Amino acid sequence: MKILVLGSGAREHAIVSALLAEKGQPHEITHEIIVAPGNAGIAVDAETRPIDPNDPAAVTNFVTENGIELVVIGPEAPLVAGVADAVRSRGVAVFGPGSAAAALEGSKTFAKRIMEAAGVPTGRASRAATTSDVEKTLDAFGAPYVVKADGLAAGKGVLVTEDRAAALAHAESWLAHGDVLIEEFLDGLEVSLFFVSDGHTVVPLSPAQDYKRLRDGDEGPNTGGMGAYSPLPWLDDEFESEEAFVNEVLVSIALPTIRQLAHEGTPFIGLLYCGLILTPAGIRVIEFNARFGDPETQVVLPRLQTPLSELLLAAATGTLATIARPTFSPQSAITVVLASENYPDTPITGRELTGLEAAAAVEGVHLAHAATAVQDDRLITTGGRVLSVVALGDGFGQARRRAYRALGEIGLEGGQWRTDIAARVDETLATAAGSSASGADPETSALPAAAAHDIVSDIANDTASPAALDGWQHVYSGKVRDIYVPAPRVAAAGEAHGAGRHSAGTDVARDIGAALAEAPALLVVASDRVSAFDYVLEPGIPSKGALLTTLSRWWFEQLEGFANHVLSNDREVGALLLPTVPAPVVERSMVVKSLEMFPIECVVRGYLSGSGWVEYQATQSVCGVALPAGLSDGDKLPVPIYTPAFKAELGEHDENITYERTVELVGSEAAAQLRGLSLGIYARAAELAETRGIILADTKFEFGADRVTGEITLADEVLTSDSSRYWDAAAYDSGDRTASFDKQIVRNWLAANWDKTGTPPALPPEIVERTAARYRELIERLTGSPA
Repeated sequence: MKILVLGSGAREHAIVSALLAEKGQPHEITHEIIVAPGNAGIAVDAETRPIDPNDPAAVTNFVTENGIELVVIGPEAPLVAGVADAVRSRGVAVFGPGSAAAALEGSKTFAKRIMEAAGVPTGRASRAATTSDVEKTLDAFGAPYVVKADGLAAGKGVLVTEDRAAALAHAESWLAHGDVLIEEFLDGLEVSLFFVSDGHTVVPLSPAQDYKRLRDGDEGPNTGGMGAYSPLPWLDDEFESEEAFVNEVLVSIALPTIRQLAHEGTPFIGLLYCGLILTPAGIRVIEFNARFGDPETQVVLPRLQTPLSELLLAAATGTLATIARPTFSPQSAITVVLASENYPDTPITGRELTGLEAAAAVEGVHLAHAATAVQDDRLITTGGRVLSVVALGDGFGQARRRAYRALGEIGLEGGQWRTDIAARVDETLATAAGSSASGADPETSALPAAAAHDIVSDIANDTASPAALDGWQHVYSGKVRDIYVPAPRVAAAGEAHGAGRHSAGTDVARDIGAALAEAPALLVVASDRVSAFDYVLEPGIPSKGALLTTLSRWWFEQLEGFANHVLSNDREVGALLLPTVPAPVVERSMVVKSLEMFPIECVVRGYLSGSGWVEYQATQSVCGVALPAGLSDGDKLPVPIYTPAFKAELGEHDENITYERTVELVGSEAAAQLRGLSLGIYARAAELAETRGIILADTKFEFGADRVTGEITLADEVLTSDSSRYWDAAAYDSGDRTASFDKQIVRNWLAANWDKTGTPPALPPEIVERTAARYRELIERLTGSPA
């Protein structure tokens, strides 16, 4: 194809590089590419022309005179200026929305209206046209203050501050150019996600995370972006998988937005950039852009395996539904932006750049130019963000080493860059921190000295030593409980390994398994430890172990008729001669049968929420169970559904599976019994909870086979605040389903206050006390007795 790319930045260079790379791929597609106006780096790779990309007439004339088959508009300004409309009117395919749809980026007020009409989740916002309006709105919303220029501002129109005076001054500086928008402050991790649209069909690309602040640690002023990385492995913890996250955004944000624009007669053809934030209340839109983002494009496109030209042309010609969903390489990509001195204020330009050939020669590295030109045979800077160093690697450790090694080869007086791009996902940092100098990785040694502060250690995720209990031998510690066996029955392996912690999949674990199988009974002691996102947190929840054990015991009593593993719940132990349970742990422990456990978590859902809601949006089903169309997050299901999960090894994520898969794992007879027992127990528990004004939205059970009789038996804690989702029925009726009686308070606080780098922060007393109070309130409301 003959393609015209409009723009002069690193984003456009990345687009050109992706198009040119198709020649060397299996699809072997060759293009003739012209870039207007381009820059010095782009000119090395493609023909450039000095055309004003913001001039509709100039662009249209060039397109028709030169037989251009596809126009790709990079920056936002030509879109708002109507360049796409002018070219499209000549019958030429254009990747980029018309000016009416581009208002999604050109006017934040317009974007907020579209989101409201489409039911897209976002923060509150109010437009202000005068200083008086600004002051009133700032006071109404409160700190932190978020002030945005309503129109295009090249990434510099946003201020987030605790300082009211600074917020007011920022607003006043932009009021001279038009209205400003005051927005609700949203707290959480940010994600950039691109969608390609032909006005009706929408397909996602891979998510990325960029770094807006100038300096390390997210300090300093806002910029157009100082770096980015892709993919985002931590989405697996937040949303079970990156794919699940992408599907949720597709269904709840991208599709409704595109459909609303089409409904209003302004179809969006091009790239919808969704700037998202993951708040404790869910995904929210911070902003929309109407084009590829910079610097995220530099890390998304190098991983794209689908021909980019195929996607762009299909979107431009309304045929996106006829091609497969884009695929991406599993490699890690990182980009680090080199900026001029004094950026983001008035940058010092005209300085010479050196060492670029050596930088580009680093394996896995290429450069995307942004503000460069040739002057007197010298390569000089012409703007603030000069270029992006892009690196691919097998893991973020390798990608980061390559990027910073290349950056170290480049010379620019006064040049500035961040040294912590993708440090939070660099899986090699802990290893580097523990290595001696003599064993240093040669690539690591090439890092700039300023990057040393990036080195962090993995969380040990360990806890204090388990208590020694007379008559009992400790054999296992999980995140929130310890297991003991009667001391006389511990095998030699147990004696050899003592009370140390053991992980599944080792010889020690097999020894523990043998000890558990041989024991006449087990002592399960619940701790006050609390976990979230696979980490044990400090300082724990006071009396949590006793509270959850009390609730579990109470439920076992209500579930008469369902076999369970408890031996000490006011029952005779029979002929078993078991040691006495020591008084210090009696309130938080249960003596139970040792069972042959099934490798399945038996999940029952009476309401649509959590991972079930995410899966439903993408497939209209949960674990293979088809559900009616039109359900919303938190809706009560017509009938409870059984949605099992495969119980993974310690430290790995459980996997949602279909009922058919459970048949493969445990056989048809056991699978049917597990499903029937789970649904039956849930029905009784939900009915009882409802009489107490409590909704049991969903829960999970574990079962094992009695080693003597083979009877399927309910095991572990049951229907506790940590294994079940309980809602206040009164709050549910009001439409607020966040009043849950579990550790969601902990998860919400942690998500808002920790980026998963290093050790999790200590939980503040208020969060600890609120969580403990919710545990106690649930017990009191269910049992009628004070906790």
